[in-house]
Amino acid sequence: MTAGRRMELVCPAGTPATLRAAVAAGADAVYCGFSDDTNARNFPGLNFSPQEMAEGVRFAHDHGSKVLVAINTFARAGDTDPWRKAADTAVACGADAVIAADIAVLDHMAQNHPKTRLHLSVQAAAATPEAIGFYTEAFAVRRVVLPRVLSVQEIAALNRAIAVETEAFVFGGLCVMMEGRCHLSSYATGRSPNLNGVCSPPEAVSYEEGGDATTARLSGFTIDRYEPGMPAGYPTLCKGQFKAGGKTGYLFEDPVSLNAGTMIVALKEAGITALKIEGRQRGKGYVSEVVRAFRRAVDAAEQGRDPVEIEGILASLSEGGRQTTGAYRKTWR
Repeated sequence: MTAGRRMELVCPAGTPATLRAAVAAGADAVYCGFSDDTNARNFPGLNFSPQEMAEGVRFAHDHGSKVLVAINTFARAGDTDPWRKAADTAVACGADAVIAADIAVLDHMAQNHPKTRLHLSVQAAAATPEAIGFYTEAFAVRRVVLPRVLSVQEIAALNRAIAVETEAFVFGGLCVMMEGRCHLSSYATGRSPNLNGVCSPPEAVSYEEGGDATTARLSGFTIDRYEPGMPAGYPTLCKGQFKAGGKTGYLFEDPVSLNAGTMIVALKEAGITALKIEGRQRGKGYVSEVVRAFRRAVDAAEQGRDPVEIEGILASLSEGGRQTTGAYRKTWR
């Protein structure tokens, strides 16, 4: 799918300021959402009003970048109007594409806004030709954001079997390896990333200094403890420590960040159309530094040069100071 074409660098924008920073740093496209439950990063102080979205689209277009609007949570039964309204507003603001997972949103877009590109969110967890074929045939989806469970070889085989663009994550936070299926946060906090757009809401997070360790809690539940000098991660249940089988450890996922900077050439050869950086909850300094690093690396790869070494450059921005290539190489435990 990418033969002869340049890979697109898709970057996060949690606020108007980070949108401008991402564009200035070299983003081909930015993705963002509205300040409500319709997007999966619905944190206080983040996201866009309709007016801010329209202004952001104009700014991006003036500087040669695209804007992709994430309406990627799942609509509530009997209350789909907010999601439909968000889709209508995104189109009115001039969005280049809408990223969605919920069938009601996808159908609304296909029926009412067929000229606007429709991208399938990673929240849909579509990772087979059959699943992707359903979404493309039923809703004319143009691009699929792949879940972070596939090796490069599996991505190459998938791209040979489908006829739409694919987008892969290359940097940022890792979730439990089942996008669109996360209910862990709701057990502790009553709020779900799939329905409310909030994983481990900040008002439920606390840190307690005591003895020889820092304790991180979520709604009063102890998630992890950190020895002096260790970086304290954000307490999410999927990256907490649990006792099981007589051992204590990270049962679901280690607190580590994805960095697939060394895999750019391999991902291009596997047919990936776009590379995605995670981090809409991050500030403009973080976004600027990460986007600049990947802009250089992608440009080098596209020109046939060895990609810029970015593991060391971005180590300080990784969760716990640790990085992984995740499922792309499938070398972790």
